Amino acid sequence: MPALTLLKIGGAELQPGGPIEALTTAVAPLARETGLVIVHGGGNDIAQLQQRLGIEPRFVEGLRVTDDESLWAAEMVLSGSVNKRLVAHLVQARVRALGLSGVDAGLLLAVKLEHSAGDLGRVGAIKYVNTECLLDLLRLGFTPVVSPISLGCDGQQYNVNADHAALAVASALGVDEMIMLTNVPGVLLDGTVVPELRRDEAEAHIASGAISGGMIPKVRSALEAVLAGVARVRITDLAGLAAGTGTAVIA
Repeated sequence: MPALTLLKIGGAELQPGGPIEALTTAVAPLARETGLVIVHGGGNDIAQLQQRLGIEPRFVEGLRVTDDESLWAAEMVLSGSVNKRLVAHLVQARVRALGLSGVDAGLLLAVKLEHSAGDLGRVGAIKYVNTECLLDLLRLGFTPVVSPISLGCDGQQYNVNADHAALAVASALGVDEMIMLTNVPGVLLDGTVVPELRRDEAEAHIASGAISGGMIPKVRSALEAVLAGVARVRITDLAGLAAGTGTAVIA
């Protein structure tokens, strides 16, 4: 089997029109070169549907509070419209994309996520990844496209943060590279993209304030993935994905 890559895509790149067209153009060659698994979010679409349904979005430290109505909305968006929108574009680009949720084949098994800041409702933490299912699909030449709606060990569905789901899948598969697609070309130091960061360097730059703001959680997620056994985590944007550039965080 070729090298394994996990690509995590946020909701902003999955909007109809320009963003998803550019995304598909960048992803298609990658899917043909490596064994590729995609995990995606869709927060913008969830918020829009909640607004149309009169549901007020609530968050606890950046995590979406998911009651029964919000779970219904999240499942329709993540496992339905967003997943199929991405799969359709990839298939048009001649990628053998196959849309799945964490519920299918017991792909992602979760327990309720307990949070010290408050009850998140039907939000889960992944405890098991059915890697055999993903590897079987990869051997058959498919590109799994995974929505993070997961199956609870109690038989209920849970909404799982897409970053957390991507990390769980990447570490369980032991991928060669995890790519975190963002809206920036990489980690910027003095206005320049740093091509590579070791774990100790990243921690030092965070402590000094050189890495700040919204980049901190991205780098922290990359560090967590490296600690979980992922060889290399690349932070990049669409242009960097196509060009193979960005910032690689390594152990």
